[in-house]
Amino acid sequence: MEENFKMLAKTFYGFEELLEKELRQLGAKNIQKGNRVVSFEGDLGFLYKANLSLRTALKILKPIHTARVQNEQELYQLFYDFPWEDYMEVDSKFVIDSVVHGTLFTHSQYASQKAKDGLVDQFRERHDDRPSVDLNRPDLRINLHIQNDQCTLSLDSSGASLHHRGYRTVTNIAPLNEVLAAGLIQLSGWQANTDFLDPMCGSGTFLIEAAMFACNIPANINRTGFAFEKWKDYDASLFELIRESQLKKVINPSVQIKGSDKAPSAVEKAIQNVENANLSDFIQIEKKDFFQLEKENKGPLHLLTNPPYGKRLEGDMNVLYQGIGDGFKQSFPNTHAWLISSNMEAIKCIGLRPSRKIKVFNGKLESRLLYFPIYEGTKRVHKIEKD
Repeated sequence: MEENFKMLAKTFYGFEELLEKELRQLGAKNIQKGNRVVSFEGDLGFLYKANLSLRTALKILKPIHTARVQNEQELYQLFYDFPWEDYMEVDSKFVIDSVVHGTLFTHSQYASQKAKDGLVDQFRERHDDRPSVDLNRPDLRINLHIQNDQCTLSLDSSGASLHHRGYRTVTNIAPLNEVLAAGLIQLSGWQANTDFLDPMCGSGTFLIEAAMFACNIPANINRTGFAFEKWKDYDASLFELIRESQLKKVINPSVQIKGSDKAPSAVEKAIQNVENANLSDFIQIEKKDFFQLEKENKGPLHLLTNPPYGKRLEGDMNVLYQGIGDGFKQSFPNTHAWLISSNMEAIKCIGLRPSRKIKVFNGKLESRLLYFPIYEGTKRVHKIEKD
């Protein structure tokens, strides 16, 4: 039986509990939350399953060695002495991604350079030849993490960040990160038991992530590849077995998932991305301005959207956000309305008091995920609370 080993799943700020829950549901062992990371244990098959299925993970790392290093020479020696031939060949291509914290090492690129020198000098000494660095398509992606004098070497099993789902070939100016979208859907509490609407859907990321969640489709089923597929111990038959077992859990949802946008180009892109994700049967998209929308039925509706922040688009954001608040009240009774924005001033113009305010980051932008419960027939206007 395959032995369990430690792994690390990296995620966004505020998503640690979501990722912990996902890992528990997937069957991980010894789960521990950290800062933007959750550690866990599993076997090789679980490493495949985690990469394939986790919605809120950005990377899955496999730590392979820890040591203390006090200076650059000790870092060089660590990489020179490590048994790299267990993981790569002399003609392999590799890259080292470094993250450094503390006073001993202050430049990640310099740490990567010293580590690389130690690794290639080992091969040159033994074989009179050396592996080459390839930033784009390496056979082995090595993660180097230095916290003060504590050094951890890990193998990056994912490769490109797991937000690269594989379905989005066309985007708008500021596309929403897929992992962020999946996490926001979970933070909003949607359980795929009410209809879902994004009235400013852009390239359709919320819609696609919602549909994949509702259908129980593995998050990264559309990816072209993972870094572990180039590892020396890669088991293709095991990966296919894991993939097939996850696909057997796919269901047909009983709810409607709809989106709209006023920009024809955005609607075209969203439809194309939905087709790429093979979800055209589950998502409806139309060209329509938010201010022309009316709720289609009396049942409960879950609304989640990412309106412009004013960072790239011109116009009076305060007026726009006031209109959004008015639209919520007038056109969407019996609705759980959620929106994310980094425009703290414009948020105050919505004219409704949010029941919840959750701090999140959209890229480097500190943002708020806001919840406005819109009740049947409510016309009351509240002043929004200041942070």
